[in-house]
Amino acid sequence: MNASISVNSAPVSPENVASRLLKVGGVTPFTATDYPGKLAAVVFVQGCPWGCDYCHNPHLQVRTPDSPLDWNKIVALLKRRVGLIDAVVFSGGEATVDPALQDAIIEVSELGFDVGLHSAGAYPKRLEEILPLLDWVGLDIKAPFDSYGRITRIPDSGRHALQSAAAVLASGIAYEFRTTIHPSLLAEDDILQLAHTLSGMGVQNYALQLFRAQGCGNAQLNAVSTVGYPAADLVQRVATLFPHFTLRQAE
Repeated sequence: MNASISVNSAPVSPENVASRLLKVGGVTPFTATDYPGKLAAVVFVQGCPWGCDYCHNPHLQVRTPDSPLDWNKIVALLKRRVGLIDAVVFSGGEATVDPALQDAIIEVSELGFDVGLHSAGAYPKRLEEILPLLDWVGLDIKAPFDSYGRITRIPDSGRHALQSAAAVLASGIAYEFRTTIHPSLLAEDDILQLAHTLSGMGVQNYALQLFRAQGCGNAQLNAVSTVGYPAADLVQRVATLFPHFTLRQAE
């Protein structure tokens, strides 16, 4: 999920943004990196209730009155991609903020595409509702669940993320859990604590991805060197906790 964020004056909630059609802030017609092993298009949904400083899609956080891109035109584009790509991924922002997401997933699936979702798990109830319609989920895990507020700036957000993580694991769907790391936000002890928690929950597929300055509007984070972080010893200790582990360096 491309991510820099400015915090809204009021939180976004699913109930107060209801609309008939999906609110789309952007689309990538072709990518080989957003759905494992498949060529995909990515639909970026408007809106996110959280304020993570490392986010690099600030323009997608706010829900505008009108959708910047017409959903029906996106569907027409996807119809032209049939046979050229394998999957469509809904990303954000936070895609589950949009009450039209379920209908959009069904519409895309009926075109014959596999459907993926990038989510931070901010709305676990809505995530649980759509999981049976999905083929793959990339779930962002921000921090140890009792420390979420210092990353998202939203109290109790860790409880929502934990509920979403449990729902993904219980669903049997293919998934990747991943954590974006920055030395100013997550100490190595935090990373190890989180890894042990996720391993204890039964997570099989986990990735650490190093903060990328590209698109991030936070000058303080951008100014901090990440050389030597995380330490090779820590990475090795985390890797031993999961059958499938990936370390993604900043590009």
